[in-house]
Amino acid sequence: MFHATSRYSKVPQTVVTTGAGREVQVVTLRRLPHSSGEAVVVQGNDRLDVMACQRLDDATRFWRIADANSELEANTLLREAGRVIEVPKQ
Repeated sequence: MFHATSRYSKVPQTVVTTGAGREVQVVTLRRLPHSSGEAVVVQGNDRLDVMACQRLDDATRFWRIADANSELEANTLLREAGRVIEVPKQ
């Protein structure tokens, strides 16, 4: 269901029935690992994939930055220039 580099690739999945009676496959909630990192001030032109490439050596691991900041929607991290976010170390 997910690409091997997805943050959901190893998360258990289950089937649920919607209110309309349709069965859909979903992931179960996962426990976020503790992540130590460095504080980074968001600049107006920052991109998570570029940050991940520079700091984690893999642009597809941008989701680790979102996890370190407990954001459900990763792109909300960069909406406000000047915001301080946590970027995990390798």
